[in-house]
Amino acid sequence: MKAVKGNREYDIVTDADKTYYQNKGFDIVEADGTIIAYGKGRTVPYAKYASLKAELDTLKAGKREPDELSGMTVDELKAYAEANGIDIGAASTAEGILKKIKAAGKE
Repeated sequence: MKAVKGNREYDIVTDADKTYYQNKGFDIVEADGTIIAYGKGRTVPYAKYASLKAELDTLKAGKREPDELSGMTVDELKAYAEANGIDIGAASTAEGILKKIKAAGKE
């Protein structure tokens, strides 16, 4: 194992070494490069956080609530039901599929 931080690397011999370096902010890495543990005190740059938050908000906005579904076509409702794991059974009309979707939301 190695302790890695920036361009510094130290060999780890004991568990005490592992704890010491991890507390100093070093990542603990196996010989093949697999990270075993992250160093303490690490933070995410604000720009990356803001980017991920914007992506999450976009994804959440894409999910529609059943009340918003009334204007969708039969094919769109079927796609919505499939994407959300809702069994519509033999329903083939927009009204029938919408009832199944709303019923699944109440369970």
